[in-house]
Amino acid sequence: MASYAENRKARFNYEFLEKYETGIELVGTEVKSVRSGQMSLEGAFVIIRGGEAFLINSNIPPFQPKNAPLDYDPLRNRKLLLTKKEIKELSENEKNKSLTIVPISVYNKNRKIKLEIALAKGKKKFDKRETIKKRETDREIRREYKDLPAGRHGR
Repeated sequence: MASYAENRKARFNYEFLEKYETGIELVGTEVKSVRSGQMSLEGAFVIIRGGEAFLINSNIPPFQPKNAPLDYDPLRNRKLLLTKKEIKELSENEKNKSLTIVPISVYNKNRKIKLEIALAKGKKKFDKRETIKKRETDREIRREYKDLPAGRHGR
């Protein structure tokens, strides 16, 4: 399972409540671009309109820029392939103003390109500080263990 794109900012800015795996409706050249790792999820989000889910603001540049159609839009809205039950769950939760749907990563699964999305709640400033503090303490602990001589791991 190869990962093509990841939204690292989402992990920092949001607390994930529920995750979903979806397919994306792409054209042929977009598939080639995604497989070559050119897709960006930075600033992307998911909306639900008319009983359908759409990925908004994700950037997929043309695979061969000189050979791309003249009307190709790399930021176009892309339809997500979800079940009606999942769309209903997401739309009910999206109506709650404090929740949003964010894309997390794009990867392949049995030759199909999949998108992992999450129902998320935005973190407050103090939550973000707590995340930074935890990350730095973990990093310091790893450094300490790395610097210890072999065979003396705190016994």
